[in-house]
Amino acid sequence: MKTWERIKKLFLDNYEFPEERLCPEVTIESIGLDSLDKIEFLFALEKEFNIKIPDREVTLNSLQDVISVVERLAVEQHIPKERQDA
Repeated sequence: MKTWERIKKLFLDNYEFPEERLCPEVTIESIGLDSLDKIEFLFALEKEFNIKIPDREVTLNSLQDVISVVERLAVEQHIPKERQDA
């Protein structure tokens, strides 16, 4: 399953939002997640993709931003340490 499909399923399983309106271009603000929902969604993403989202500020304005960050972190965090140092 591709990244977007997994994020979409994760989102729809946890939040009430019309599936037909859910697309990568949708802004986080328009979805209506409050601060706690955003944190819970980030934790769910970490678990689903086996990644650690850094505590530093990550700009997530749209679901496309979420896709990009998840894909980047998955690559960075799943490369063996010896290959990262090369």
